[in-house]
Amino acid sequence: MGLITKSQPPRIGVDISSTAVKLLQLSRAGDRYRVEHYAIEPLPPNAVVDKNIAEPQVVGDAIRRAMARCGSKARNAVGAVGGSAVITKLIPMPADLTEDDLESQVELEASNYVPYPIEEVNLDFEVLGPMPGNDEMLRVLLVASRAENVETRASALELGGLVPKVMDVETFAMENAFGLLGDAGPADSLVALVDIGATVTTLYVIRDGRSLYSREQVFGGKQLDDEIMRRFGLNLEEARLAKRQGGLPESYRTEVLQPFREALVQQVSRLLQFFYAGSEFNRVDRIVLAGGTASTAGVAPMVEEQLGVPTTVANPLAQMTLGPRVQASALAQDAPSLMIAAGLALRNFD
Repeated sequence: MGLITKSQPPRIGVDISSTAVKLLQLSRAGDRYRVEHYAIEPLPPNAVVDKNIAEPQVVGDAIRRAMARCGSKARNAVGAVGGSAVITKLIPMPADLTEDDLESQVELEASNYVPYPIEEVNLDFEVLGPMPGNDEMLRVLLVASRAENVETRASALELGGLVPKVMDVETFAMENAFGLLGDAGPADSLVALVDIGATVTTLYVIRDGRSLYSREQVFGGKQLDDEIMRRFGLNLEEARLAKRQGGLPESYRTEVLQPFREALVQQVSRLLQFFYAGSEFNRVDRIVLAGGTASTAGVAPMVEEQLGVPTTVANPLAQMTLGPRVQASALAQDAPSLMIAAGLALRNFD
């Protein structure tokens, strides 16, 4: 008995951002991961607005196209709600409570922290361990989100032909994926992980694998797309393609790309200033750029040079082997934008 373990059906990580659906499916042999399937499928404007899904059917259709393109046969999915739609709170709890008592106590406590009727909220919690210096109390992480946030994401996955098995939080998925980046430096080093999306840039400050701080700023790669469209008379698809593959006039680098890079450095600097102003810290040890815009030519060196902090571009999949359907060159270009999808795909091995 117990010699044969039944493997669970694979789960695919699905990150729904404001401009695209990103799918990633991993497998694992020993301590090595392998990228089995991935796809990024663009979304039309306004299908997702401010991280809220406005058109679940449109998002579901994009998920179906992405699934067909990546070739995955998985049906179980792990999704996530945006960090700004979630309330998290560390609460102390007596260590001698039974599991059932702990659950009902957390639900009672939740009403003190959640500004909505509890019946309209999805709750979860995780025991993080004993309180420092007091073994009789536990540190419990409470996580709450309005039920409609969770349900809209779940229904988009269902409309895409998938079964939502886990609904995570984007911040936790980022933390999870951060562990894949390899050298995190000394245990207490502070890393600024800057996720540059299409319309929103999010700073996560991470120490010991946990996010200490996060803040969003309205700025992203869409500003570069819009300027390319305006300047060179292209539509959105053509602008995105030209940005990735080249072929724009010489004036692009000096008149469009350079001002965008400078604006981006300013945004990163501003986000860090907010963090310093509200904490005991006045510098970070390292900056890691993630998101689709992170791989824009010359961004990382400019951030490093102007802010004086070592800066790299995230590749959570760098140490992984690749399945037969995965193209190495395309994946290398897309990897910085797959941080959340990677964190969700890791939930397959919980």
